[in-house]
Amino acid sequence: MARATFSGYCERVGPELWAEPLNAVTNLAFIAAAVVLARMLARAEGAGRHDPACWVLVALIFLIGIGSGLFHTFAVGWAALADVIPIALFILLYTWFALVRFAAVGVVIGLLGVVAVIGLAAAIPLLTGFGGGTYAAALLTLIAVGFFLYGWRRHPAGSVLLWAAAVFAVSLTLRTLDQPLCSAWPLGTHFAWHLLNAVVLTMVTRAMIRFGRPAPDDGAGIAPKNGTGNSVL
Repeated sequence: MARATFSGYCERVGPELWAEPLNAVTNLAFIAAAVVLARMLARAEGAGRHDPACWVLVALIFLIGIGSGLFHTFAVGWAALADVIPIALFILLYTWFALVRFAAVGVVIGLLGVVAVIGLAAAIPLLTGFGGGTYAAALLTLIAVGFFLYGWRRHPAGSVLLWAAAVFAVSLTLRTLDQPLCSAWPLGTHFAWHLLNAVVLTMVTRAMIRFGRPAPDDGAGIAPKNGTGNSVL
């Protein structure tokens, strides 16, 4: 009996474990990103800047690679959860840290920002019919926080988040085109979503390591508005 799978991506044409080779293998990009970022963090730790929050973000990137790899091989319910849960956690945690550390808006506004992202992710599919509500909400949040930091706070992370948003916009477009282009391009475009998203996660997490970390003599965990003296990489 064939396995029941529900991976809706162009590359998968059957229930076999390796029916999506490109979609599966390209998840190694997330693993590589996690390794690179872990090395950056280790160097920062050696300079006396200890920040468990950034280690959590790096661990989530690693789990994104594992979970997505499982989904694009097994393509069953439990693997889908392993895929989406680390992604959702990363989006929400990064939103919190970006608002509290970069924008210095305070705990209450930070929590409201996280709730707003959740609400936006739920509302987008209802209002537009677009299935990737979580990703669209993440893109809009990146743009909004990036513009706020760049134009209002003059924070060095602002330009990084805006560039990351530009890459993510391309990535989300390619994810959306996977099925519509399937007849013309049977391999699909979802593998490019993995590769570009690994770049996006590296960019935003590196920004958090450089500009959002607590200074050695500051336990508040809020970076200076201009990021001066807060970069060790």
